[in-house]
Amino acid sequence: IALLEGDESFEGYWRRPDADAKALRGGWYFTGDTGYFDGDGDLFVTGRVDDMIISGGENISPVEIESCLSLHPAVSEVAVVGIADERWGKIVCAFVKRRGAVEPEELDHFCRTSGLANFKRPRRYTFVKAIPKSPVGKLLRRKLVAGEYEPERTVAFSGESLARS
Repeated sequence: IALLEGDESFEGYWRRPDADAKALRGGWYFTGDTGYFDGDGDLFVTGRVDDMIISGGENISPVEIESCLSLHPAVSEVAVVGIADERWGKIVCAFVKRRGAVEPEELDHFCRTSGLANFKRPRRYTFVKAIPKSPVGKLLRRKLVAGEYEPERTVAFSGESLARS
């Protein structure tokens, strides 16, 4: 989680003292961004804490899965969210705008052969006509979770592909 300290790092949220109290702790501003430092000391932001999917006790970054699936030639755009699940807490669901013919089994095979950990693989694929975005192009994950999208169809795997290994 990225933290900032200093007089100019954060002035506060506009008329939101509750949000200020949540973001400021011990003089540090908790940005809500996740990331890592590389060997040169450069910070790479990889996502948001709020977007993290917790499935079966594992923390899963949707950006990692999106990066994998976006490399498939039949995927035009992809967004990954956690969908509530009785057994796992949340399951990984990939919303895919297709550029060509592709089925969930092929995308799952692609994830497996790309080295994506089994527990990170999507358990559900929803093919959509468009990925919801803000007017400035920011991905609106909350709309996907709320069901505010135009689907082509939804496919859940059965049998072995749903098994966690």
